Amino acid sequence: MGIVSTKEAQKMADDKSLDLVKVAPQAKPPVCRIMDYGKYKYEQAKKEKEAKKNQKIINIKEIRLSPNIEEHDMQVKANQAIKFIKNGDKVKVTLRFRGRQLSNIGLGRKVMDEFKEMMAEHTVVEKAAKMEGRQLIMFLVPKAQ
Repeated sequence: MGIVSTKEAQKMADDKSLDLVKVAPQAKPPVCRIMDYGKYKYEQAKKEKEAKKNQKIINIKEIRLSPNIEEHDMQVKANQAIKFIKNGDKVKVTLRFRGRQLSNIGLGRKVMDEFKEMMAEHTVVEKAAKMEGRQLIMFLVPKAQ
């Protein structure tokens, strides 16, 4: 409609029984629109709700190992991790060293590599095994289909 005075614009909106809404108040002159504001807010809320419904929340689940874990125990942990992966979650594999175990980090890396091999058909390594303090940490994510 071009540049119109505020009073005129308000009168035009009242004639159509709609609202005068500032779209860009920082512009010179401010940009306004004549619309049903209640309907506009309702549609915005509906779009936000739809977007929220479609998004997938990814959780991080943790599996804890130790350097001297037995084969069957590791298989149980791997099955648990596979269950988490199938739900679409990331898995954080933590191997904690206690006391004198810290002097034998190679054993821990070997356990992590074995666990990674067990999970190979279901997961991809997002972050390789890395020492952080007294822990060896690795992140696994589901394979893309």
